[in-house]
Amino acid sequence: MLRDMHPFLMIFAATIPALLIGTAILHLLPRLGSPGRAMSERLCRAPGLDAMVTYFTMLPLIAGPIVTARVSDVEYAGLFGFLGAYIGQLTAIVLWSWIHEAANREKLRGPRIVGVLNQKIGRVRNHVGLWVMSVAVPVFWIVRACEILTWPLISRICNMPRYNEGEWVNCSRQKFDGLVGHDLIWCLYCDWMTGVWSLGTEMLRNIESFYCPIRFYHDKKCENCKIDFPDANVWVPANGTMKDVTDLLDAAYDGKNNTWMGHPARTATVTVNGKEIKVMPKE
Repeated sequence: MLRDMHPFLMIFAATIPALLIGTAILHLLPRLGSPGRAMSERLCRAPGLDAMVTYFTMLPLIAGPIVTARVSDVEYAGLFGFLGAYIGQLTAIVLWSWIHEAANREKLRGPRIVGVLNQKIGRVRNHVGLWVMSVAVPVFWIVRACEILTWPLISRICNMPRYNEGEWVNCSRQKFDGLVGHDLIWCLYCDWMTGVWSLGTEMLRNIESFYCPIRFYHDKKCENCKIDFPDANVWVPANGTMKDVTDLLDAAYDGKNNTWMGHPARTATVTVNGKEIKVMPKE
């Protein structure tokens, strides 16, 4: 029977109920007493959140092409399976938004983010911009996968700090009163996305300061990068010498706890190359 169905329709028809049932379970969990609430909380923080995000975002896009390529004889079945999963995801989002808004009609009468932004840039531009932004989901998922798979190795090999990733990668905006349907789903996306990117930036701070503490020749790049690399002001100037770099590395790192030069764990200060930097306190 599956071989007789077009691969696009096969995956499209499977994706929508799978995702809607998943959201129904998430809504149900907090109503199952303390065990359900505890499970709900675990799914709102890494690593539980990682599994949930994978289920709703990447699993359909990965499984769709694999399943259709195996069970369908249609040419380009894998591509149709991918498209069916993607369109099915978008459809599920719209359907869930309508259902959630219908269940919370009293809140629709109040102020809403979507209403204000529609007035600012127009309904079409606002919604098109959001759907274009959704294409970045696989990028953030890959970043998160790299954090999970590579950072434990890097931190162990190079004595760099480990992080409680649940403090960074989590979702809590569902608790904000007044977020309904459209507003809620996109706020949750930004909630997850911001945590993933912030943790990745924090990890990169350690790598950049440890391996390459040299300022750039382009002043504008230095100015822009200091937002994400706040210790860039103590890196060696572009017209400095390699001795300046080695002096900085020698003073800033003890080889045991190699955090970036502005990490909160650093509480002592020394002057290197005419600039004061934070270092780990001596044991």
